[in-house]
Amino acid sequence: MLFADIIPGNVEVSSKYCGSFGSVVAKPSMSEATREIWKRWASESQKEGTPTIVQLVHPGRQSPPKAGNRGFFEPTIAPSPVPLNIGDGLLERAVQKIAFGTPREMTTEDISEVIDQFAYAAKLAYEAGFKGVELHGAHGYLLSIFLTAKTNLRTDDYGGTPAKRARIVIEVIRAVRKVVPASFCVGIKINSADVGGNESLEESLEQVGLIAAEQIDFLEISGGSYEKFRMAVGDATTRSEKREAFFLDYASAVRERYPDVILMVTGGFRSRKGMEAALQSGACDLIGIGRPAAVWPHLPNEVLLNEKVNEDAAATPQLTPIRLPWLLRMIPIKFIGAGADTVSTFRQLPNDHDLTQPDVLCKADSSNRLW
Repeated sequence: MLFADIIPGNVEVSSKYCGSFGSVVAKPSMSEATREIWKRWASESQKEGTPTIVQLVHPGRQSPPKAGNRGFFEPTIAPSPVPLNIGDGLLERAVQKIAFGTPREMTTEDISEVIDQFAYAAKLAYEAGFKGVELHGAHGYLLSIFLTAKTNLRTDDYGGTPAKRARIVIEVIRAVRKVVPASFCVGIKINSADVGGNESLEESLEQVGLIAAEQIDFLEISGGSYEKFRMAVGDATTRSEKREAFFLDYASAVRERYPDVILMVTGGFRSRKGMEAALQSGACDLIGIGRPAAVWPHLPNEVLLNEKVNEDAAATPQLTPIRLPWLLRMIPIKFIGAGADTVSTFRQLPNDHDLTQPDVLCKADSSNRLW
């Protein structure tokens, strides 16, 4: 049986702390005009019958200055005051201090506010007509850095043990479930074990069990953060022509421990053969396609599921690689190259409908920007 859905990525739950400039933000002060635009968005994205699930995110410490409403010198927030590490060089450390600084440790009141923000955004998505939400607990965003002991040094109810580090995620899920009907899909995206050693893997699997015990409809596995862009480039030891998936080993471990959890794996998939191999391995139930499908929206129907397309290069979409200007290539900061690759992907997005244009999305209500 085939199943497909659309997941618009990184819809911000906080207007103060945003992960990028011009993000879609779920604002409590949103006017009726902007709410109508959300409804148009839901309607247009699902007019061909494919359900759309909104991905909700709080960036935490990965919020650059002026991306949200916070002051330029106001710190970001995180479970503990652990700054990003984008490199050990002098230039990298200078960029880190200017772009991100050291986050402020969240109070319990901050945590409660974030939980409420996720619940509000989920309710907004439901009322707009979307079929579900996915909580973003990967890629170094706020929920992700609560889960790992590397960035969560707390000793209160939200840190100190794997279960306590997962508490905020559990409370977000429960808060969301209180404001949406049981038929509304709620999933979560988590990092694969970006850790070393069996002890860390065991802690991660313990947290998966706690999350799976809640009313979660699917669990997506990805990986990486601003510190290490595994979600974009994978690892040299994990990708080959025979095996494209970046995070299949971790998915296999989750599958073995929790066989009833519906698993999606995203990251690195390009060819039909690679996707079929991952599904046939039993390590996952769903395949997530990010950059290729964003650039080529009709990729599944026109290529991957089209039996007329032979199993050769034609069934493997190619993205236009980015080549940095020579001056940027001279700057020894890997973060810049990874960010440029993402921007390059954005520039390849098709613009064949008005709803993809930020000015159309915003013109009905310029004071409450949707995009």
